[in-house]
Amino acid sequence: MSTPTVAFSELSKNSKRVAETLDQTHRVHVTRRDGEDLYLTTARHDQQREETADITARLLGALVRSDAGERAILRALPAVFPWVRHLSAEEAKEFVAELIDATNDAAHLDVLGSLHRLVTEWRATARILADPELTAKLTRRLPDEDHGEVTAP
Repeated sequence: MSTPTVAFSELSKNSKRVAETLDQTHRVHVTRRDGEDLYLTTARHDQQREETADITARLLGALVRSDAGERAILRALPAVFPWVRHLSAEEAKEFVAELIDATNDAAHLDVLGSLHRLVTEWRATARILADPELTAKLTRRLPDEDHGEVTAP
């Protein structure tokens, strides 16, 4: 279902009409010229989203605790994150463990940024590993030179 969009000025001028739209769609995108866009949602819809995140986090956590579940997650990973094929088996397991932790943080602590950051960081790692020249440059042994103390910026 598409989320309807209204301008912030429309919300302030015709709040009753926007509220009626919200009752029908459960979510409205509010655009603003002078700030970040907003989403209005019903309390019930937000509670259902939280419950969905909680169930997903607990399900992933339970699956990874069994060998068969961990294998299933690792097999399914490339369908969700195609770039994971550039990670080693050990790196993929580490990614799954961190993914579960970040999913739990999103569900139970309302910390959504850590999940996005985790995926972004692992995707960047896979991008480096996909390029043999870049991998060689970034993993080569550094000279045994000591250039002194690094000062804080």
